[in-house]
Amino acid sequence: MKVLVTRPIPEIGVTRLRDAGHEVIVREEDSPIPREELLRLLDGCEAAVTMLTERIDEDLLAQHEQLRVVANFAVGFDNIDVPAATKHNVAVTNTPDVLTDATADLAWALMLAAARRVVEGDAYVRSGEWTGWGPLQMRGFHITGKTLGIVGPGRIGGAMGKRAGGFGMKVLYAGNARRPEFESQTGGEMVSLEELLAKSDFVSLHCPLTPKTRHLLGAEQFKLMKSTAVLVNTARGAVIDENALVDALRSGEIGAAGLDVFEQEPKIHSGLFELKNVVMLPHLGSATHQTRDVMAELCAENILAIDRGDWPKTILNPDVLETQI
Repeated sequence: MKVLVTRPIPEIGVTRLRDAGHEVIVREEDSPIPREELLRLLDGCEAAVTMLTERIDEDLLAQHEQLRVVANFAVGFDNIDVPAATKHNVAVTNTPDVLTDATADLAWALMLAAARRVVEGDAYVRSGEWTGWGPLQMRGFHITGKTLGIVGPGRIGGAMGKRAGGFGMKVLYAGNARRPEFESQTGGEMVSLEELLAKSDFVSLHCPLTPKTRHLLGAEQFKLMKSTAVLVNTARGAVIDENALVDALRSGEIGAAGLDVFEQEPKIHSGLFELKNVVMLPHLGSATHQTRDVMAELCAENILAIDRGDWPKTILNPDVLETQI
């Protein structure tokens, strides 16, 4: 099997594929692959390890009928037209579970950093302008005992909620349906999105990006939030209307934000750079050595399973396996 890896990944994944006797082409540039280059490199490939930056759609699939499996190096898969892949008999896999704790940890890091002005304080010390402690200096927002609202009570949202117990926080959640397991793990209470926004001191987004969740938070939603509220997004950038977010942060309609993802990623709204009450990271949710190694290994294992005629560990369109296995 010929396999394309669209960007460098931890070597463990590539080694697993090559040790199994497969030809692996790794594009060496650690940057999003241009569309034409992607189409060219996929020629003759039966499998591909793709990133969120690659759009796998009807047009691409129709031009590469030999393709059998697309292993997305992410838990999200909004970059892939899964129904089109099913139509073309291409199995699609992702990497859920393995990045849950890493992403929840980072969401907490963003929440703490935004609430306590960590990045701003670091810059102040480094500037050489700090003259010593002061009682009114860089006051932030208290966390312990406050209310955390989780939008999207899935795996990562659940891990986020469990961590809230250590801070004595009350947990609210909004989703499509009641989640008894989430409630038992976090003590969380299901409420409407509107109630969650109005009552929460901290709001953390963990929902997938779908047509329904695009711009889930915009100008009207920010008006519902507390002026001291801190918003954290480690889900998908387009869940937030960035124009409205800049306005809300600039006007003091909400207190602060911690962002790991952006609406037009990697392009970032210019207004965000002007604001001190926002902490921004370059999409680091799963960026630990351990997690990225496991993600690479899982992508390889899924491809190898398809090649052997076995059921892969994580499959998004299992109907395809009826014809492939």
